[in-house]
Amino acid sequence: MPDAPLPDDSAARPGGEPPQPRGDKGARPDTPEPAGKTKPADAPAAPAAGDAPAQPPIPEDGPDDGAPPKAAQPAGPPASGPRPRKPTLPPGAAGRKPALPPTAKKPARPPGAKRPPVPQRARVVDPEGDGAALGLPVLTRKDFVSGSDVRWCPGCGDYAVLAAVQRALPELADNREDVVFISGIGCSSRFPYYMNTYGFHSIHGRAPAVATGLKATRPELDVWVVTGDGDALSIGAGHTAHMLRRNVDLNVLLFNNQIYGLTKGQYSPTSEVGKVTKSSPYGSLDHPFNPAALALGSDGTFIARTLDRDPKHMQTVLKAAHAHRGTSFVEIYQNCNIFNDGAFFDFTERETKPLRTVFVEDGRPMTYANGERGLVLDGLRLRSVDLGGERTEADCLVYDSTDKALAHIVIDQMFWDPDLPRPFGVLYQEDRPTYDALLNEQVEEVRRTKGPGDLKALLASGDTWTIE
Repeated sequence: MPDAPLPDDSAARPGGEPPQPRGDKGARPDTPEPAGKTKPADAPAAPAAGDAPAQPPIPEDGPDDGAPPKAAQPAGPPASGPRPRKPTLPPGAAGRKPALPPTAKKPARPPGAKRPPVPQRARVVDPEGDGAALGLPVLTRKDFVSGSDVRWCPGCGDYAVLAAVQRALPELADNREDVVFISGIGCSSRFPYYMNTYGFHSIHGRAPAVATGLKATRPELDVWVVTGDGDALSIGAGHTAHMLRRNVDLNVLLFNNQIYGLTKGQYSPTSEVGKVTKSSPYGSLDHPFNPAALALGSDGTFIARTLDRDPKHMQTVLKAAHAHRGTSFVEIYQNCNIFNDGAFFDFTERETKPLRTVFVEDGRPMTYANGERGLVLDGLRLRSVDLGGERTEADCLVYDSTDKALAHIVIDQMFWDPDLPRPFGVLYQEDRPTYDALLNEQVEEVRRTKGPGDLKALLASGDTWTIE
């Protein structure tokens, strides 16, 4: 039995009615018109000259040119019969532009016109380190702003991070073409769309793996990883830990908002115990991650923390992270004003920030609360003391970001102890060979001693067999 014909109406057609045509010339941008219609405009017969106004347009035919007026067309359907056909074009002529006469030339520049001036300032770089300096155009923030519409929620902290990165890159990048942003899945992972560089929006939790492969094969590139607390610390936790221990030369920005924002508000690996969300209506029971402690425990070589609402500090941290050779891990406290608004207000708001934060710097004493309080080492634990009486700034612990034992105390104790401020800045850094550099040195050494190799011969070597 043949199938019944499908109905063809707006209710049955997927997507509804098709869009209507907008005419041969399209709609005018300055005048609203019905789709598919244009208004013809006749040029005046004589343009305005001096005090004389422009003359009205003269019809092509009519009483003024001696032509008889056109007869009115009778109403009704058009006359039946074959319509005249368009003349057949020569083979291959369709779509071809008419050729210019042999003597035709490209129009010259208008008198007095000059070519765009070459920027007077230029950045002098030495990419090979051999003294052969190159002069490159001066980059600005606009050079790193893509034309894509930024689609984060209004008020999201991601905007501040995006602006900070775009402001920092003109000082950090030699060429836009050498910069790559790789992300996983989440609100923060839309980052590559908004950067006028190369980018890769990869899969959930696998941004470290994709970035490792790229850096290993193209070590000259400046590779950034943008991820979130759910993307990097849940499904991607294993990849994050291995990236850190390998010390791949990557810049990692972890946006921590203590919530799953893209999937509309479930608790994340960094949410506090008792967090009431759509996935934990009676309060979460999970013990949260301390991202900086995870990075330190994975033998990360650069660990820092900053805030979305302190753009000046964020700029400083980003530049320090970029200068480091190895995996630079930067945790950014980022406010999700839709599903977890105010999660970090203790550390960002004017009333509480002085008492709840300490910004560490190498060689400087650990003081906070506008210099009224400081941190001293009591055995293996930090203790907060008042300054100005028996205790002075000279009694406070002087920070050293290369001291791993001190970093363990600062990163761990100051995260959990409610009586201590939260540390921000470069918390730990060390020099160690990078995975990508060691890998490429090994490949070059093998090629030098054994030759370039033959993939076909390799596949056919050893124990092989034929299936018939």
